[in-house]
Amino acid sequence: MKKILTILFCLSLLCTGCGSSSKASKSAIMGDGSAVGAGIDSPGGKDTKKKSSSKSSKETKKTKKTTTSKETERTTYDEPVGEDAVSIIGYIMEQKASDMSGIGDVSVETITDSRGYEAIKVTFDSGILFETGKYSLNEDAKEALSAFVEEMRELPETNITVYGHTDNTGSAAVNERVSLQRAKSVSDYLKRLGIEAHRIVHEGKSFREPIADNSTAEGRRINRRVEVFVYANDSMIRQAKEGSL
Repeated sequence: MKKILTILFCLSLLCTGCGSSSKASKSAIMGDGSAVGAGIDSPGGKDTKKKSSSKSSKETKKTKKTTTSKETERTTYDEPVGEDAVSIIGYIMEQKASDMSGIGDVSVETITDSRGYEAIKVTFDSGILFETGKYSLNEDAKEALSAFVEEMRELPETNITVYGHTDNTGSAAVNERVSLQRAKSVSDYLKRLGIEAHRIVHEGKSFREPIADNSTAEGRRINRRVEVFVYANDSMIRQAKEGSL
């Protein structure tokens, strides 16, 4: 009997040990929560890692976009080329044309020259410049041209072309000579007032470019005129492209 009880007691101890071993193995396989923070096998860990990566990606794209935008704006401002130079010169010419409109009995407008840059066209009625059939400047003409030169002092990086025009009264040869002499008179006076000679050229157009009807007295009066064109020289264009104007 004593032998049987001893055997039963040993069996009981054996079963208890197996239960503890099984419980410990289960704990090791399932985990007790200490591995969740690593984000390796835990579903919560996977979500956390994915959201963090997504946020980082968005921030990177946003920063890159902003940086690119700022760099583009900075490049456009510091290194103007092409259309930017055109805009800069256009702004300067428009401002100066506005100032010149107060000179007196003249017509002032901006035009586009053959290179694509804005220029200023100032039209003087020959009636305020010359006596009929003459090419010597009268006092009104000198006053108007003096005001023009004062405005031009602020545009040293420009060139000037003076065109003389007539109506169609008389022969072509006579009108050619008169138109050239009137253009030269204006050109010479501008030089006398301080405009450098290398900046000015002049030409007579006779009656080849009428802007009104020569069959009427009013039309002929309008066609008798002197036009002065002010346009950017190479130095102004270069400075505009460099952004130094």
